[in-house]
Amino acid sequence: MIGFNLTEEQKEMQAFFRKFSQERVKAAAEKMDEEEKMDMDLIHEMQSLGMFGIPFSEEVGGAGLDVFNYVLLMEELSKVDASTSITVSVHTSLCASSIEEFATPEQKEKWLRPLADGSKIGCFGLTEPDAGSDVAGARTVAVKDGDEYVINGSKIFTTNSGFADTFLVFALTDKAAGPHKGMSAFLVDRNTPGITVQPDIKRMGIRGASNSEVVYTDVRVPASDLLGGEGKGFKIAMKALDGGRIGIAAQSVGLAQGALDEAIAYCKERKQFGKPITAFQNTQFRIAELQARIDAARLLTWRAAVAKDNGEPYNVYAAEAKLVASDVANDVCRAAVQFMGGYGYCREYGVERKLRDVKITEIYEGTSEVMKMVISGSLLR
Repeated sequence: MIGFNLTEEQKEMQAFFRKFSQERVKAAAEKMDEEEKMDMDLIHEMQSLGMFGIPFSEEVGGAGLDVFNYVLLMEELSKVDASTSITVSVHTSLCASSIEEFATPEQKEKWLRPLADGSKIGCFGLTEPDAGSDVAGARTVAVKDGDEYVINGSKIFTTNSGFADTFLVFALTDKAAGPHKGMSAFLVDRNTPGITVQPDIKRMGIRGASNSEVVYTDVRVPASDLLGGEGKGFKIAMKALDGGRIGIAAQSVGLAQGALDEAIAYCKERKQFGKPITAFQNTQFRIAELQARIDAARLLTWRAAVAKDNGEPYNVYAAEAKLVASDVANDVCRAAVQFMGGYGYCREYGVERKLRDVKITEIYEGTSEVMKMVISGSLLR
C-alpha cells in the first residue's frame, strides 16, 4: 500500500465492521460498562463471524486477511466500545500472533487453529505485581521435571482471564540468567490443575473487559507446550508487544474518532446565544485541529500495519503510532466532554465512558514513556 485509499475489498470489510459495531456492539456497550462484565453472547457472535481470526491464514483456520484489515476492525469496534476491542486485541495481537510466529507445526495445529477459527479465546500473562515496564522484577518460575515444567507465580492485569481458554504464560526457567535470557513462554490450557483466576480488578475504564490476577500453583505443563524454546520468552514477549501496539494505536484512533463524531453531532444541535455551537469559530477551529490530528494518527497506524504485513521492520513505526494516537485520543476525549458541557459528564452519553476508557491507551502494551525510549533508542544508538 503506497497510496492512502482503501481497496474495494478493504472498503467492504470496513463497512461490514462498522455496521456490526454500530448495530450490535454499541447496543451492548453501556450495559457491559455498568455491570463490569463482558457480553459473552456478543463475543460468541464475533467468533462465529471470524473477527477473532482476521490476520491469520485460512490454512490455520483464520479469515485469511491481514494486519491492515485487523486495524480496520479495531478502529470500528473502538468507536463504540473499547472493552470489546481490547478483548479482540489481546487474543489476536498478543496470544495468537505469538503462536503463529514462534510455534512448531504441531503446536500451531493444537493451539493456533482453535484461536484462529474462533472456537477458543486467548490471553497473555506477562505483567507481574513487581514487573511491569521493567521485566527484571519477574518472579514467576518454571522448573523442569522430567518431560514437564512446573510453573509457580502470579500474573496481574491479565485481560480475558475470566473466560480465556488458552493462556500464554511467561516464566523464568533460568533465574541466574535473568529475564532477558532466562525467561521462557508456555502454552497452558485453562483447565490445567493449579490455575486460579481471581475476581476481576475494579478499574476506571474498559470495565466490560475481563482483567484479573492469575495465580499459578504447581501448574504442570508438558515440555511440548514450551513455545520457541527455553530462554526465548523475552524475545517472544517483546515481539508480541510490538505487534500489540499497532492494535492499541488503532483502538486509540477509534476512541478519538468516535468521541469527536459524537461531539460534532451534539454541537450541531445544541444552541447557545441563539445559534448552534458549531457557528462559533473557536469551536470550528478546535474541531478542525482535532480531526487533523486523528487523521495523522490513523496514517501512522496504517504505516505500521502495512510494514508488518510486508515483513518489514515495524517496531519503531508501532511505537510512534501508539505514542501519537494515544496522546491524540486522550486530548480528543477530554475535548469531547468539554464540547458537550454538563451532558458530556453524564453517563447517558458515550463520551463520558470514552474518557474513562481512553487513559489506559497510554499505559498498556508499553507506556508512553517506554514508546519514547523505543523511538529515541532507534535514533541515538
